[in-house]
Amino acid sequence: MGLDRTAVVTAALELLDEAGLDKLTMRKVAERLGVQLNTVYWHASSKPRLLELMADAMLEGCADAPLPEPWDERARTLAHRYRAALLARRDGARVVAGTYAAEEHTLRFADALTGAFLDGGHGPAEAGWRTWSLVYFTLGLTQEEQAARGTGGMEPLLRAATAERFPSLAAVIEHFGDFEHRFRHGVGLIVRGREASA
Repeated sequence: MGLDRTAVVTAALELLDEAGLDKLTMRKVAERLGVQLNTVYWHASSKPRLLELMADAMLEGCADAPLPEPWDERARTLAHRYRAALLARRDGARVVAGTYAAEEHTLRFADALTGAFLDGGHGPAEAGWRTWSLVYFTLGLTQEEQAARGTGGMEPLLRAATAERFPSLAAVIEHFGDFEHRFRHGVGLIVRGREASA
C-alpha cells in the first residue's frame, strides 16, 4: 500500500510527542517512515504546510456531536474540547498557534463555535470577534501551561513577585498557577461577556 498524507501527518505527530516542535524536521519524518525526503515533500510541500496539516489533524473530533443545545454551554464545551486537543500533544498549542490552517477539522470547529455565538443572538461581527477571542485566549493560556511544564513551572514568578516590590501581583499570585481555574474564568468572560462579571 502506498504512502499517503495521513501516514505522513501521523508520523510527524508521533515525532512531535517524542522530541518536541523544535526538533521536528521533514528529514526525521522521512526517516520515521523509511522513505526518501522528496516523498514527504510530495505530501506536504514544506514544513509550514506540514505543521498546518498537523494542526488540523489535532482538532479532529472537536466539533463532533453530541453538543449541548444551549448556545453558551455549546461554546464552553467546544472551548474545553479545543484546549484538551492542544494539551493532548507535546507543544500542541505552539503548533496550532503558528499556523493558519484552512482545513476540514479546523473549519468545522470554527464554524461550530461561531454558530454557537450566532445562536446566542450575537450579530455576525460580535460572533466572529468572540470566536477569535476564545481561540486566542485558549491558545495563549495553553502555550503558557505547556511551557510551564518544561521549565520548572511557576516557581520563578512566585519567587520574584514579592509584596515589597510588586504588591498587586503578590496579592493575586497564588491564583496564577491554577490553569484550569484561569481557563474556566476566561471562557466564562468571553462567552457571557458583561453578564459573567455581574
